[in-house]
Amino acid sequence: MYPEFRPRRLRTTPAMRRLVAETSLEPRHLVLPMFVADGIDAPREISSMPGVFQHTQDSLRAAATAAVESGVGGLMLFGVPRPEDKDACGSGATDPEGVLNRGLRALRDELGDATVLMADTCLDEFTDHGHCGVLTGAGRVDNDATLARYAEMAVAQAESGAHLLGPSGMMDGQVATIREALDSAGFQDVGQLAYAAKYASAFYGPFREAVGSSLEGDRRTYQQDPANRREALREVDLDLAEGADLVMVKPAMSYLDILREVADRSDVPVAAYQISGEYSMITAAAQNGWIDRDAAVLESLMSIRRAGADIVLTYWAAEAAGRLS
Repeated sequence: MYPEFRPRRLRTTPAMRRLVAETSLEPRHLVLPMFVADGIDAPREISSMPGVFQHTQDSLRAAATAAVESGVGGLMLFGVPRPEDKDACGSGATDPEGVLNRGLRALRDELGDATVLMADTCLDEFTDHGHCGVLTGAGRVDNDATLARYAEMAVAQAESGAHLLGPSGMMDGQVATIREALDSAGFQDVGQLAYAAKYASAFYGPFREAVGSSLEGDRRTYQQDPANRREALREVDLDLAEGADLVMVKPAMSYLDILREVADRSDVPVAAYQISGEYSMITAAAQNGWIDRDAAVLESLMSIRRAGADIVLTYWAAEAAGRLS
C-alpha cells in the first residue's frame, strides 16, 4: 500500500531532523550591517527599522564588540554624514576624517582581526544629490568619473582598516578599477565583496531613512531591472573576471532564483543581503501578531542559505547568532 521508503521516518524527533538537515545556519554565516552617524550624541533608532540604530562612534564600538562576541562572521559599515557635509562629488567619502573612515579606524583599533571588517564603497550617502556617483551636466551618472572617485574611496577605506570593500554602485568596471587602485597603493590583501547583482528594488525604502539619503528620483539607469535574469548572470561573470573575491546578490528574499543561479556558477563565495524592507516587513507583521517573529527570522535566513548563499548580510545577525550559538 505504501512505498518502501517513507520520508516521515526522518522527521520523527528533533534529533532525527537535526541529523538529516541538508542546510545549516551558523553564526559565522552572518554579517551585521551597521550605521555610524555624525551629528548625534546618542544612538538613534531608525523609525522604519525598529531595533536598528544609527550609532555614535562610541556606541558603534560597543555594539560591534557585542556582535563579534555573539559569533557573527563580519560587520558591514555605512557612514551617515551631516547634511551640510554632503556635496556633489561626495568628498566626505575620501576624507580621512569623514564619518565612515573614522568609524572604520575605531572598529579596526577596537577589534583588530577578530572579525572581518567591511566597508560600503559607494558615494550615495555622501552626495547632496543622493546618487551613487558623479553627475554629468545633464544630471546622469558619469560612469568613468565615478570610477575615479571609487578608486580614491577604496584606498581611503583600506588605509582606515577595512578588510573587505563592498563596491555597491553598479558602475561598469568598478571591481577592476578598485583592484588596480588597491594594488598600486600596497593593499594587495584587501579584498572586494562585489555587489554583482544589485536590483532597483522597491524594498530599499527604510535604508534610505537609515542613511539620510538625499536621493530624488531613482537609480534605474545603473541598478538592475527586476525583470531581468540573464543580465544578472552577465554582471556576475564580469565581476568575477575583474577579480572579485566574493560576489553578492541584493536583495535576497525576492531574488532567491538569481541567488541559486549565481551560486551554481560562481567559483568564489556568494553573499546575499536581506535588505531593510525585508527586515521591516517581518518586523511589522510580527508586531501586529500575524507571524511568529523568532521563527520567521530564522526561516527567512535559512531560505537564503538554502538558495546558495555562503554569507548572509542581515540586520538580525547578532540576535540570530546569539540564538544559534
